[in-house]
Amino acid sequence: HLSMVRKKALELVIRIRELVGDRPLKVAVSGSAGFGLAKAAGLPFVQEVFATGEVVKRLAPETSAVIELGGEDAKIIFFTGGVEQRMNGSCAGGTGAFIDQMATLLGISADELDELSAKAEKTYPIASRCGVFAKSDIQPLLNQGAAREDIAASIFQAVVDQTVSGLAQGRSIEGRVLFLGGPLSFLKGLRRAFVKTLGLTDENAVFPEEAPVFVAYGCAVFASSSEDTYSMEQLTEKILNAKVTENIV
Repeated sequence: HLSMVRKKALELVIRIRELVGDRPLKVAVSGSAGFGLAKAAGLPFVQEVFATGEVVKRLAPETSAVIELGGEDAKIIFFTGGVEQRMNGSCAGGTGAFIDQMATLLGISADELDELSAKAEKTYPIASRCGVFAKSDIQPLLNQGAAREDIAASIFQAVVDQTVSGLAQGRSIEGRVLFLGGPLSFLKGLRRAFVKTLGLTDENAVFPEEAPVFVAYGCAVFASSSEDTYSMEQLTEKILNAKVTENIV
């Protein structure tokens, strides 16, 4: 949405209307960018971890942990011994934004980075906690003639290392693990790096088809229990009148 939250929300309402017509809807909003919009528009809000947990209970109740990478956040949710969430801080290191930055540094797209990683023969240590530090690791490798394939795989490995060491903080990630979020849905090299590092079997490394929309799925489950409904006109008006910090173009 490029921080244009209201604009994107309005686009979604139009797409929904094309699918379901003008029938009243039960609605809820989730996501870090959605919190401000929900509050300003007077719409129900559901926290991401709760939304994720609702879908896990429905689709994969045997799940031990969820690893989710988004555009600017990363989180691990443990479901054994009580639900516990661990999330990165304010920095986007080790997230989708980090991967995009590194791809840009190499002058390629994230998809091309993924394709290169499949041909790697070795990896190099790269700092993923901060994009600036990562660039200072990658540039010398480029200058020394390191294979771009190896650098691509090293970038994905850096994301894995940051997630495991920075978020798990010594707690074992084992059992059945669900991988969610855009980067883990579309980047096969990142998937391979996680599975190899965690030593997961094919059975215990789960990449659900619904991964890109898992939180939205949970949001719908949450909304289904509400008694309130909204017409398309009401939704549009609420979003248009929401006072959030952005401009609609």
